[in-house]
Amino acid sequence: MTSEQLFYDKKTGFDKLTGSDKKNIQTYAEGYKQFLNEGKTERDAVREIVRLAEDKGFRAWTPGDAAKPGDKIYFVNRGKGITLAVIGKKSLADGVRLTAAHLDAPRVDIRTVPLYEDNGMAFFKTHYYGGIKKYQWTAIPLELRGVVCVCHNGQVKSVDVRIGDKPEDPKFVITDLLPHLASEQMTKKATEVIKGEGLNILVGSVPSETLDEKCSEKIKLAVMEYLHKQYGMVEADFLSAELCCVPAFPACDIGFDRSFIGSYGHDDRVCSYTAATALLDLKTAPAHTCVCLLVDKEETGSDGVTGMQSHAFEYFMDGLCRAQQVSMEECFAHSMCLSADVCNAFDPNFPEVSEKRNDARANCGFALVKYTGARGKSGTSDATAELMARIRCIFDKAGVVWQTGQLGRVDQGGGGTVAMYLANRNIDTVDAGVPVLSMHAPFEQIAKLDLYMAYKGFSAFYKD
Repeated sequence: MTSEQLFYDKKTGFDKLTGSDKKNIQTYAEGYKQFLNEGKTERDAVREIVRLAEDKGFRAWTPGDAAKPGDKIYFVNRGKGITLAVIGKKSLADGVRLTAAHLDAPRVDIRTVPLYEDNGMAFFKTHYYGGIKKYQWTAIPLELRGVVCVCHNGQVKSVDVRIGDKPEDPKFVITDLLPHLASEQMTKKATEVIKGEGLNILVGSVPSETLDEKCSEKIKLAVMEYLHKQYGMVEADFLSAELCCVPAFPACDIGFDRSFIGSYGHDDRVCSYTAATALLDLKTAPAHTCVCLLVDKEETGSDGVTGMQSHAFEYFMDGLCRAQQVSMEECFAHSMCLSADVCNAFDPNFPEVSEKRNDARANCGFALVKYTGARGKSGTSDATAELMARIRCIFDKAGVVWQTGQLGRVDQGGGGTVAMYLANRNIDTVDAGVPVLSMHAPFEQIAKLDLYMAYKGFSAFYKD
């Protein structure tokens, strides 16, 4: 045998593309960019996925529904997570083909008592969400998105808020210090350049014209008058709101060759979109039931009723299993899962934190990650050799351009995914995702080739 046959070499995927692949890469990327622009919060992303699913003939599932081969169903968990399923020809006792990703992304959340006035300006107090470099969030345009639950005449009314995504909309900003006065600031560690309490969002400066002698905060009053007029809010309604600021720039192509997509929220909406659309595009009933689980709260530990550690997943799966008179435990024991989360892409600008032989690379395809975690592999499920081989065979047979990945040098840092929470349910699980540059920044980058190969990989997995 030759060295080419014996060696494993992580080569660029461009030499492996078919003619249809080259065409589909560009077309698929356009749909993904639209999804990114619409789904900048988990609530917005769920709404967009519901729209896409219903366009493909999916219907909302309720407990007690039958689960017949070919049925296309979805279940929304409190507006912030969604599970999609196509019922297969085989019994659920034979297991499911499960993909799991998360819809949340790092952002800046508005506090429950946020609005204040200071020296002729009005601000929102915030609390950052997820792992961010705080200095990256200053001096960039921000959108305000979320929901406010207003109490009116003893009734609760939910009002969606979305300001800043249209060209004519105002934007918001966290101010930064000018370099002329930043000599002391620039000597600090990066973690201390901007404090968490300093992530205050500028929201206005014009005082109210309302005659109110008791009010000394006329700018704050003007902001509340606007919010009351637009959304029926009073200040106490912030207590029952979920509002956040996200970057206001749209997804766009990067590079002379347009080979990359730059956007907020690739982590992990790139895996959510590819896993979901691969399932939505199934033309016929698959052999095994296929399930796509998209959750919230991964960036903060996967806790809560909409996180991966919630029993909402069991609630859905138990309902399906009951419809076929199958034990959910038996179903899980025979299932396979691709835990769909991004990994780092090797960055030549920061080679010292990477391990070239093992880190994923842009344009080398869909990345299989046997384990994540930190230090001595803590916080990981570590997929079995048998499962890795099974997925390799599936991808190779379908012509998927794929590679392996990890998360940088040993003891350099680390991180985790939802994989261990699925493996803890006795489901064979391996991480698989798209390599990302500038992960967790307000503007991340991925390669279009890797995006499309993730879609192709999930499609092959569902059809196995």
